[in-house]
Amino acid sequence: MSTVSVITVICYLIFAPVVGLFVSGYDRVITARMQGRQGPPFLQPLYDLVKLFRKEATIVNRVQTAMVVAFLIFQVFTGCIFFAGSDILLVFFALTLADIFLILAACSTNSPYSNLGSQRELLSIMAYEPMTLLTAIGFYMVSKSFNVSDVISMDKPAILQIPGIFIGYVFILIIKCRKSPFDLSTSHHAHQEMVKGLTQDISGNVLGIMELAELYASVLNMAVVGLFFVYKNPWSYLVALLVCSVVYFIILLIDNIFPRVKWNVMLWSTWAVTFVFGGANVLLLDMLRTAVKL
Repeated sequence: MSTVSVITVICYLIFAPVVGLFVSGYDRVITARMQGRQGPPFLQPLYDLVKLFRKEATIVNRVQTAMVVAFLIFQVFTGCIFFAGSDILLVFFALTLADIFLILAACSTNSPYSNLGSQRELLSIMAYEPMTLLTAIGFYMVSKSFNVSDVISMDKPAILQIPGIFIGYVFILIIKCRKSPFDLSTSHHAHQEMVKGLTQDISGNVLGIMELAELYASVLNMAVVGLFFVYKNPWSYLVALLVCSVVYFIILLIDNIFPRVKWNVMLWSTWAVTFVFGGANVLLLDMLRTAVKL
């Protein structure tokens, strides 16, 4: 690992929660404005996180706590892989494993809400996982490598060759961020028929650990969006930051416009977007490459 990669990873470990809190504060303020409310202060996510770590958790069982800690570890580990410029395919696999630990934490309780939330989280993984694999394949096709470092060292941004995959990835981000209409497993709002679902029996400092993991995850998700626009030109990082801001705003807009759908609608709509945009983009790119060789 190069010196630059080590510095980048250290910056991620230190500043990702700060950036994640900034994104969460932006989320709450913009959502409140869209709903015509005053809303909480911008630093409310920080206040909430500090309060959670000060509280004693109601321990359902030790397995649940261990699984939540594993969830945090794998979220952080995945981000380190990405920002070290390593294999993006491994990044997506490790992210899925992190989600599995969270599902196991929910399954370890006897609560019907937690168990229902864990089942819906599995359905969510089934919905978005094909698109994440196509995203890794798309980056490989344009850079001839799965390494993030090779993608950002290209002469032109990946978005020029894989715009369909970009659209597909942004679509599944709605599921990954647990935003409406796909907030089936758990929700940031109190409007679900199963209350908090996946996180129903997670409380106190254990919930704080999970929220910290989610901060790392939010930064990583946006970093993958930015990867579509970053290349050799240093100004591309500024463009990527601007695109990430616009994409997150669109996700918030969708969250406040659309009502929550049933699990089967989420499944077929996500697979349809994956096939139409992601699959067609990969197929077209392969056909063009074959035609050039001929």
